[in-house]
Amino acid sequence: MRIDRRRDMRIDRLRASSAGGPAGRQAYRALRDAIIATELEPGQQLSENELAERLAVSRTPIREALIRLRDDRFVQIVPQLGTFVTRISTSAVEDAQFIRESLECAAVRLVATRASEGDLAALAGLVRRQAEVVEHGDYERFAVLDDEFHAALCELAGRPVAWEVAQRVKGHLNRVRRLSLPQPNYLDEMVAEHRLVLEALHRRDPDAAEETLRHHLRMVLSALPAIRREHPDYFEEEPD
Repeated sequence: MRIDRRRDMRIDRLRASSAGGPAGRQAYRALRDAIIATELEPGQQLSENELAERLAVSRTPIREALIRLRDDRFVQIVPQLGTFVTRISTSAVEDAQFIRESLECAAVRLVATRASEGDLAALAGLVRRQAEVVEHGDYERFAVLDDEFHAALCELAGRPVAWEVAQRVKGHLNRVRRLSLPQPNYLDEMVAEHRLVLEALHRRDPDAAEETLRHHLRMVLSALPAIRREHPDYFEEEPD
């Protein structure tokens, strides 16, 4: 496995916090986050020994984590060859986007009719924090705040399970989302669209809230062709 000391910082941080829970769960989270952030790149071969050393754990929790990651379609375990980070599947991205859009657009309609002013003020606070980290070019922190905003919509709708379901299927989509963040003006556009969603919620307009959120969620698909051109080796080959 190629270890890039500049990019593999997440694994080092998780090593320091590995006492926070079962080693297998900690390893799974560390490796999953590193794959989503492409610190472990699509197509990269993984070494259990090197990963165990980096996370300061035995090979057993690493092996457990890799099995979970295989079930999540983040890694492929090839007998006699090794374990590899899966390349991004465009069809899996589109499937995950369809599921996420269906669930979140249904949720935001409920938020428009039932959220309190305090709830909307909390959402507005998240958007303000997003704008602040955009000014500093902090892609990693923005990704966290972006997830918090969308998870909050499902929570305020009284349907937190919608976010949980979407999380289970959007592994490939999350990698594309992270790759899209450095695209020119992309973060500014995302913050602006979050504000439009908030405006519709303040007006108590379910139709406008759904329309603006649907357009927002489809931004990642519009960025997909440019990302494929920039990182062709990250993607599975498309059938003719």
